[in-house]
Amino acid sequence: MIDWSSLVRPSLVGLEPYRPGPSVSELRREHGLDEIAKLNWNEDLFGPLPGALDAVKDELVNACMYPEQAYIAAVAHTFIREGDVVVVPQPTYGLYAQVSAGAGARVVHVPNRDFRLDLSALADTARTESAKLVWICDPNNPTGSLVEPAEWTEFLAALPDGTVAVVDEAYREYADPERRVAREPDVLAGRPLVLLRTFSKIFGLAGLRLGYAVAHPELAPYLDVVQEPFNVNRAALAAGRACLDHPERIEERRLESGEARALLARLLADAGMESLPSEANFLLVEVGGDDAALAGKLVVRGFLVRPGSEFGLDGWIRVTVGPPPLMERFAAELAAVRKGVPR
Repeated sequence: MIDWSSLVRPSLVGLEPYRPGPSVSELRREHGLDEIAKLNWNEDLFGPLPGALDAVKDELVNACMYPEQAYIAAVAHTFIREGDVVVVPQPTYGLYAQVSAGAGARVVHVPNRDFRLDLSALADTARTESAKLVWICDPNNPTGSLVEPAEWTEFLAALPDGTVAVVDEAYREYADPERRVAREPDVLAGRPLVLLRTFSKIFGLAGLRLGYAVAHPELAPYLDVVQEPFNVNRAALAAGRACLDHPERIEERRLESGEARALLARLLADAGMESLPSEANFLLVEVGGDDAALAGKLVVRGFLVRPGSEFGLDGWIRVTVGPPPLMERFAAELAAVRKGVPR
């Protein structure tokens, strides 16, 4: 029998794959439920933007042909060599550390401060560790906090030579346009910066797996060498173009999501639970006690949430925002679970 661990990249040995957990169909069967609300993956529960599905349908006639362009997808493997250091906030989206370690990096975690990214500490750590990359999620997952413009300016000024900032802006469209940082000028100015964006969140296209990078024109060819050609399908591209054709619909969805987020926060506060201020499509909620056990009790009531202990935040849960009727049902069920009311 071949020992595959001796043949794969050494940096992969010992790493655990990303495990999203049981499927909804498995959980429905296990608990005898007709429906389960997925409030754990931060998908846009309002559905695709108007026009996106029609664009997919129209494009399916071309399914036998390659898409017209290839798209960027491999930032970590473009920059990281075996033994490089990568700086990652804690807590944040877990795949930053995993993909960096898989590429051979040593990952250094920097704790957040008051549930917000500590950009000063991230820059200082990058300097002392001679880091190749610093990962930033803005708004941050799982806290929903937003980087302030002044913080960003100071961070870029403090970033040492030889370090690249990779900013994941997956949730940027949910944030108030007047408050979020516009980083495109920094990219065009040649700052050591790559932006990652997605159509999985506010555009409601998570199942089509469409995303892109914003990078300086001189960097783009190197990214193209690494990424797999034709890695985005034609249906996803058609849906993405349809979404961008109507920017007013994006703003409508932002406001709709913000109202539902505010409603959920009020309902939870009325039930004695506080949530952190969020600029994303989720709330981090303090529930106290065993958050994993609480999440398990919510499953049998038809709701999936993300236990905070998975992020190192014991006593918290992360809840995806959805339409108001769903939020009202969820808040009532969560309150009942915390009071020990039988199902």
